Amino acid sequence: MQEERLESIEALEEFLAATAGLSPRVPGGESARQAHVQRVLGRLGYARLSRRHKGVVVRYLQHTSGYSRQHLVRLIGRFVSHAPLGQRHAPVAGFARRYTEADVRLLAHTDALHDTPSGLAARRLFERAWRLYGDARYERLATISVSHLYNLRASARYRQARGHWQGTRAGRAVAIGVRRAPRPEGRAGFIRIDSVHQGDQDGAKGVYHINAVDCVTQWEVVASCEKISEAYLLPVLAEMLATFPFTILGVHADNGSEYINRRVAALLDKLNAELTKSRPRQANDNALVEAKNGAVVRKFLGYSHIPQRFAAQVNAFCRDYLNPYLNLHRPCLFAEDRVDARGKIVKRYPQRLVQTPLEKLAALSPACRNLRPGISLRALQHQARAMSDNEAADRLQKARAALFESINRRLNRNAA
Repeated sequence: MQEERLESIEALEEFLAATAGLSPRVPGGESARQAHVQRVLGRLGYARLSRRHKGVVVRYLQHTSGYSRQHLVRLIGRFVSHAPLGQRHAPVAGFARRYTEADVRLLAHTDALHDTPSGLAARRLFERAWRLYGDARYERLATISVSHLYNLRASARYRQARGHWQGTRAGRAVAIGVRRAPRPEGRAGFIRIDSVHQGDQDGAKGVYHINAVDCVTQWEVVASCEKISEAYLLPVLAEMLATFPFTILGVHADNGSEYINRRVAALLDKLNAELTKSRPRQANDNALVEAKNGAVVRKFLGYSHIPQRFAAQVNAFCRDYLNPYLNLHRPCLFAEDRVDARGKIVKRYPQRLVQTPLEKLAALSPACRNLRPGISLRALQHQARAMSDNEAADRLQKARAALFESINRRLNRNAA
């Protein structure tokens, strides 16, 4: 086809009328068709044409090149802007990767050490590892966004690098304790407490874990005992309350009879601590410790049955390894209340408020810290600096593995 002879808009219109129903095409491949478009646009001075004449040129090119109208508009736009008509090709490697294979492996390793904390808590661990402990491997991860952290966790590279609930026993109504939520008013020393049962097996009860969490700082103490009767529970409870670095001002429990009884009330009365209990249909009254039951106790001690005779061994693990890690090295999320346009209080968890319980305690005023006599904030901070977060987590994981290996070995020996 000698289309070079078509040098006017009138000639193009005659050509379109004469070839109606036909499909004349420029021979050759993509480059030949693009060259044809460029020749026609240049020969006819497309940029100087009126709108009607430009429409004729577009119809002609659509008729002879086989391009769609949308694609022709893109090519004409490039011609007018003096850009090459050829398609731009994306780089073969795609977008540049900011986080390397080493970063993904380090993320998986840190998650394994800390039992896969939340994204905000993990980000805080990376910041502490880089800025506080000077671990250069965490330099890039220290600035990762929480959303992209979850993207890396969902990747195949991350995956490659990497039992029974019992509800609280209902107790009979007794006139012990005040039925309301605790009122800490920003002061440390108001404890929420709950028990977690380690399952039954063949009709035999497992150990009981006692979980106590401070309302303001989230300072947490976990202990274990054989049974939750008074003879077993009271000594453990007294030891737990003495472990907190601040004076106990109040203890809040649900309505289980293991806490709402006269012996516990007498123990707290000696400490001048108030005993409160949850209200009906108010699920948030003890929500903090209930959340910690799953996020801490079940995560680190699991769901499998642990016979009661191992309670002392599990309690020693909690006292020597788990509790120091939870309070000195494991970041927690602290809420910030905001009032929206409708007057509703909305809780947000900004990155700046992701702190360890010790950091939260240090952020309080001296009066609100309520530290016990003989305990100083400097001494607690010195204890935390004795090892990094990852070193404490690695120590915890090794101790946990040794604990369960010892339990399984003794169980298998008895079974044989």
